[in-house]
Amino acid sequence: MIKSFFTNSIGILISRIFGLIRDLLTASILGANIYSDIFFVAFKLPNLFRRIFAEGAFTQSFIPSFIQSNNKSIFTFNTFLKFFTFLVFASLIVTIFSGFFTKLIALGFDDSTLQIASPLVAINFYYLPLIFTVTFLGSLLQYKNHFATTAFSTALLNISLITSLILTDGLDKKTIVYAMSYAVVIGGVLQVLTHLIAVKNRNLLKLFIFGFANRKKTSAIIKNEEKSFFKSFSHAIIGNSTPQISAFLDTIIASFLVTGSISYLYYANRVFQLPLALFAIALSVGIFPKIAKLIKQDEIDIALSYFKNGFWLLLFLLSFSTIGGYILSEEIVKLLFQRGAFTAQDTITSAQVLQMYLIGLLPFGLAKLFSLWLYASHRQKEAAKIALFSLTTNVLLYALFVKPLGVKGLALASSLAGVVLLVFTIRSFGVQRFLDILIDKKLAILIVCLAIYIPILLWFKEFINGYL
Repeated sequence: MIKSFFTNSIGILISRIFGLIRDLLTASILGANIYSDIFFVAFKLPNLFRRIFAEGAFTQSFIPSFIQSNNKSIFTFNTFLKFFTFLVFASLIVTIFSGFFTKLIALGFDDSTLQIASPLVAINFYYLPLIFTVTFLGSLLQYKNHFATTAFSTALLNISLITSLILTDGLDKKTIVYAMSYAVVIGGVLQVLTHLIAVKNRNLLKLFIFGFANRKKTSAIIKNEEKSFFKSFSHAIIGNSTPQISAFLDTIIASFLVTGSISYLYYANRVFQLPLALFAIALSVGIFPKIAKLIKQDEIDIALSYFKNGFWLLLFLLSFSTIGGYILSEEIVKLLFQRGAFTAQDTITSAQVLQMYLIGLLPFGLAKLFSLWLYASHRQKEAAKIALFSLTTNVLLYALFVKPLGVKGLALASSLAGVVLLVFTIRSFGVQRFLDILIDKKLAILIVCLAIYIPILLWFKEFINGYL
């Protein structure tokens, strides 16, 4: 567990470092204005699906189904072919009707802004079939307990975007956002190439070769396996997509608010996503194949022991991240983004949004961990119902918080929906089983550590304010 966790964490950290450099350049060159809003909207749709695919639904449905399959090569080839064909077709549809889809993403944009944004939405969407290919190949590598390629290759997208920003610095902003959009596609191609090399080196390409050679063998067994997978996948999409759909809805509503609101959400969410990805996602990805195999082998006690170790590691890391990020939110945003076109007022607003997001860090992170137990147990439908309830709560909270709090209310509504998601996920996992994990001397250690940590943070905040 520790090895896979650190492999994923280090890979994600390197990617996020490059992502930070990308965001620094983006904030400095574009700032928080209509052009940055346009690019973030254009990248929102493929990024939404990327997170659903790469960080949840597909992997958590495919790996258990792949483990159970008695015809792994045919199942692998058929699944890839159907998904890839559909996504390429969807990309072509988005290209043809880009204006319609752009309007769906940003209802508040006027006609002139939509005209600029529509071609960019079409370009960015071609990242989706590429990142699906990466996710699919990455799932096969995870089954072989190889995580490094997927973890480290995510940096390639950010490197591609950084290159585009450097090459177009000083040009007009419209040219810059076009260059960034093409860089997204180039980054996806680079990620696919690295995964193909890793899959070839581990002799996994034979799955596709044998599957292609026997593709016409659609026996009742294969059909049943595919039917079971697609059913679990459809439920897993809902179960994994709550935070992503919330962020998507945030963008739509923010397009009606003051100019720059979409960018404030983006920059704050980028900081929020760092500990979520670095700890919660990295840990979940690392332990999921192991837990799925143990549950299939009916070794529940061993799986629970494995899960318990992951829970405490995640609880410590997310607790410190939440409190540290909340107290130092303004200092973090100021240090990262306040330069060039990004003003002091942009820093204040982004920091306030970040604080609202951080309220949901612990709930979303732990819910990610507990939900993997449901997916490994083939309880995707149950997870989907929980996620739908959480999403409904989120929408209702928009009505309560957006008018008095503006863009900050969007982030707060999402975080409170995360609390609902965690509560109901724990109930499905088993309240008594959860209490057996929670009632441990480690809880007292955590409380003592936080009691020491908070005063140190407050002192540090006062200290660094004299220099920032």
